[in-house]
Amino acid sequence: MFLLAVHLRTQPNTLINRGAAMLDQTFETPKPKVIAGAKYDWELVIGLEVHAQVSTHAKLFSGASTTFGAEPNSNVAFVDAGMPGMLPVINKECVAQAVRTGLGLKAEINKFSAFDRKNYFYPDLPQGYQISQLYHPIVGEGEVFVEMGDGTARMVRIERIHLEQDAGKSVHDMDPNNSFVDLNRTGVALMEIVSRPDIRGPEEAAAYVTKLRQIMQYLGTCDGNMQNGSLRADVNVSVCRPDDYERYQASQDFDHLGTRCEIKNMNSMRFMQAAIDFEARRQIAILEDGGSVKQETRLYDADKNETRSMRSKEEAHDYRYFPCPDLLPLEIEQEWINDLAADLPELPDAKKSRFITDFGLTAYDASVLTAETHNASYFEKVAQGRDGKVAANWVINELFGRMKKDDVTIANCPVTPDQLGGIIDLIGSAEISGKIAKDLFEIVYTEGGDPAEIVTSRGMKQVTDTGAIEAAVDQIIADNPAQVKKAKLNPKLAGWFVGQVIKATGGKANPQVVNEIVAAKLEL
Repeated sequence: MFLLAVHLRTQPNTLINRGAAMLDQTFETPKPKVIAGAKYDWELVIGLEVHAQVSTHAKLFSGASTTFGAEPNSNVAFVDAGMPGMLPVINKECVAQAVRTGLGLKAEINKFSAFDRKNYFYPDLPQGYQISQLYHPIVGEGEVFVEMGDGTARMVRIERIHLEQDAGKSVHDMDPNNSFVDLNRTGVALMEIVSRPDIRGPEEAAAYVTKLRQIMQYLGTCDGNMQNGSLRADVNVSVCRPDDYERYQASQDFDHLGTRCEIKNMNSMRFMQAAIDFEARRQIAILEDGGSVKQETRLYDADKNETRSMRSKEEAHDYRYFPCPDLLPLEIEQEWINDLAADLPELPDAKKSRFITDFGLTAYDASVLTAETHNASYFEKVAQGRDGKVAANWVINELFGRMKKDDVTIANCPVTPDQLGGIIDLIGSAEISGKIAKDLFEIVYTEGGDPAEIVTSRGMKQVTDTGAIEAAVDQIIADNPAQVKKAKLNPKLAGWFVGQVIKATGGKANPQVVNEIVAAKLEL
């Protein structure tokens, strides 16, 4: 097995060492979510099975397209439709994407893996089985470092990642008497990423999925589009009494954690958190009434904000497995794994630390800028050769703020990095003031154009002529003798004169020059 050399390690005081390119930072572990029952306090224990669609042009075992939004049943090969005599052929790129994901999660890559048939009946599963990996997954144990944004963080252990086929889609709202089946998704490659029960609250669960999504987007292995079904999660929830989780950690005996229930197919961070909270309270009510929680799969009803039973597990496997007779075991070479590892892009934690080090950013600003890979790339182009803090301020506050208002993304942003950088350069050269810069940004955002040319053609250059500014100051002082007396008694009131001068010059007067002249004239 291959273990990626750069590995996150947790020290006793939760010191996280993220390699030479990373910063050493100390984080406190977040406190578990505690829910007060009628009789006792209870803690949450959560594990997730995240289903991530592999970013490839073709399906796991066929050449059919994976393009989203195609006409129903147009992206279907014979093998996807379960036609007799059709044999699956493994898509090498799907395997490569799974390995990349494993490497990005600092996980063990299994050079030997095998496929199994998972037998069950769904109307949208024409084969009558799903090809998956139960006994020999392609990726073993890894870890994900999850920061909560409040100075706390948790290392969530990954148990395994396996490859499997997606099922089709049943459509129930086209006819009152009939249901229809769309097989476009049938056979699409999924990575099922299974965590250990390390997550201790709804907010942590959402942060964990967000971090997984971010890492895979950086890797290019999954687009993370939850609305299109590219990323969804099955959430396992149980409750236990305080100190029981510590007993589990010491013994690895799952009996300490209580009976878990699975909430199926969560594709919204907000609904995921609401579902976890409801399910935990449901289990607590059962236990405090003297009952026992049944292990089962449940669905979340967002309209009613409740979970309801889907099917019982009864301590047994939902499905029956046997080795797939149509596929040989998958054996990959270490050299190939090494080549994939060498080509990995810079990942979010490393990029965040570099932004802090190279550009002098705060941890918060670096987190915002690295949340999406395209946003990070945009910022880095703007900051190249410029003050990183100034660039970050303009990207986060002005650009992102305006984009959020207009509901646009960086992909269709009307302001290029060169244009925004040009605005920052004009400020740095004192050709425009901060106020003029905001007006200029609005023009560039709505109309486009070269910032320097706009400033020249529209007469927006900052007034630095001390003679002109001095004349404006003299006029304001002469017109406001009462205000002059007040300013001499309280020098802080000199700011009023500065504001009036800048207003009188249409915002073009250099504020620093105005401050100096006002102070001299008032003899402050």
